[in-house]
Amino acid sequence: MITQVTWRKSSYSSDQANCVEVATSSTTVGVRDTKDREGGHLTIPTSAWTAFLNSAARTS
Repeated sequence: MITQVTWRKSSYSSDQANCVEVATSSTTVGVRDTKDREGGHLTIPTSAWTAFLNSAARTS
């Protein structure tokens, strides 16, 4: 679980209602739904998040 972090709207979110927020620590990235902040979040290792973003960039 990520604690003591600042959540921010992802730069990959559009201005529409379907947005996510991200928070980073030295070893993990948290992702949560902007509309349901109390609904929990995913915690992903930083290395996996970086690999995901690199893969997404190559396919778009």
